[in-house]
Amino acid sequence: MNGSGFSRRGFLLGAVGTPLALGLAGCARAAEPRQVKPAGDVMIENFDATGKSLGKEKVPMVVKSDDEWRKQLGDASYYVTRHEDTERPFSGKYNDNHADGLYRCICCDTALYDSRTKFESGTGWPSFWKPISSSNVNETADNSLMMQRTAVSCRRCDAHLGHVFDDGPDPTGLRYCMNSVSLKFYPRTA
Repeated sequence: MNGSGFSRRGFLLGAVGTPLALGLAGCARAAEPRQVKPAGDVMIENFDATGKSLGKEKVPMVVKSDDEWRKQLGDASYYVTRHEDTERPFSGKYNDNHADGLYRCICCDTALYDSRTKFESGTGWPSFWKPISSSNVNETADNSLMMQRTAVSCRRCDAHLGHVFDDGPDPTGLRYCMNSVSLKFYPRTA
């Protein structure tokens, strides 16, 4: 069990083989400590409150100790973003959010998704068909839980956000399945 009181490994192993388990396992991952990346500079694309690009900029990576992240974040956000945990399906506050705005990283405020690319996936997690900028996310192979998936993290602070799958709608055919607790929503202004 982790800080959220929900064992992903137990849930998945207890329900392996059922159609529900296969659908819900799409975003799940066992909680594991993340490797701390060395500090350095990264190139990200900045966006204003209306969602307009302000261009790309080289910025320092946000690197903090585990204790600093724990103090900054609530338990659920800490375990998801820093230990690659997953919130329970249909429990996140942004799963049913239909407001117009931007989703930013809970850890460093980097713009990640625009609500105009959000869609109802039926998985229980907020889903988008593309990030606001490919410069703002990293995608890496995730072969945990006997599955081959692609993990998505924030480029600036390396926060675990969720996973991307190839079963999304047009125009990309992708489903960026994100954890609500890894995001902060800001309503669009003007």
